[in-house]
Amino acid sequence: MNAHTDIRGRDIAGQSLARQANDIARDLTQADAKTYWLDLTVTAAVTWLSFWIAATAASPAWALVAGAVCVLALYRGISFIHELTHLRRDDVPGFHFAWNVLIGVPWLTPSLLYEGVHILHHAKDRYGTVRDPEYHPLARRPLHELGVFLGIAFLAPVGTLLRFGVLAPLGFLVPAARRFAIAKASGMVINTHFSREDFDRANSAPWLAQEIGAWLWCWTVVGLTVAGVLPLRVLVTAAAVFSLMTFLNQLRTAVAHRWDNDGEVMAPLDQFLDSVNVPPPALLPFLWAPVGLRYHALHHLMPRLPYHNLGIAHRRLVEALPADHDYRRAEERELVPAMGKLVGRMRRQRA
Repeated sequence: MNAHTDIRGRDIAGQSLARQANDIARDLTQADAKTYWLDLTVTAAVTWLSFWIAATAASPAWALVAGAVCVLALYRGISFIHELTHLRRDDVPGFHFAWNVLIGVPWLTPSLLYEGVHILHHAKDRYGTVRDPEYHPLARRPLHELGVFLGIAFLAPVGTLLRFGVLAPLGFLVPAARRFAIAKASGMVINTHFSREDFDRANSAPWLAQEIGAWLWCWTVVGLTVAGVLPLRVLVTAAAVFSLMTFLNQLRTAVAHRWDNDGEVMAPLDQFLDSVNVPPPALLPFLWAPVGLRYHALHHLMPRLPYHNLGIAHRRLVEALPADHDYRRAEERELVPAMGKLVGRMRRQRA
């Protein structure tokens, strides 16, 4: 069998898997507005209440407990940014705006950082290539790069402060600075070579409202802290919570894919198998892969499925497909075993 025949066969296999999945779960693509609103409301309330306790409690023990709750709640809240990129605005009217007000802008992570970028990760001719904003062939890199990949998450508070506290106002005065901010500092990406090209989007009302809102919020919080109105502890707590939340997300990202592609365009089946599901009976993904992120491979197979239906779709597929089907090959048991396999692949590549 020559290479062309093999690629053609994998294309057909991938298309067949996609058709099977759509036949089994096509009726689950409708977003349930009540679920989205209830989840966001409760998550935002827990985030801000736990943050207030962590930033003000006299007892160190209570502060630490509240801080841990805040990290997990904020992580769940921030994870909705992934849903926003696939959710049409008329699916759940007002949700994009509410999320940015409750979570995105106050935590300097407005949806502009993901909308228009993440969707490129799903393009079949981009996935796993140098044109993919969310792909880095970690499994082919030296092991120390995994440490850098994870450790850089702790600098997230510095990055967001610079982006919205410095680059945002500077960009409105200096066109070159604005082009840089849009191209290189306005995307939640892991491919450092990626540059945004959708400059027209940056002039849209939603983008400008989010950017200016984050800029003014940033200056207000920093100004109140410098003036002594807001205790320094509040800012330090926010930075610590945000750093730990970003690190947790980076851990999840490290096991969301196999990261083994060499930069060439991948067949649909290979794109699916390069992604990872961590389904039940694993329990901890509820915390480290919230809002449907535990079904990352299934999401790549059916991007329009809302997060609250991914578990149902997965169960249907498991019941309908043979135990040795390609669909089951995308599964991992938990975070630690999946991370161990990544480390093993990295070591073998460099041996």
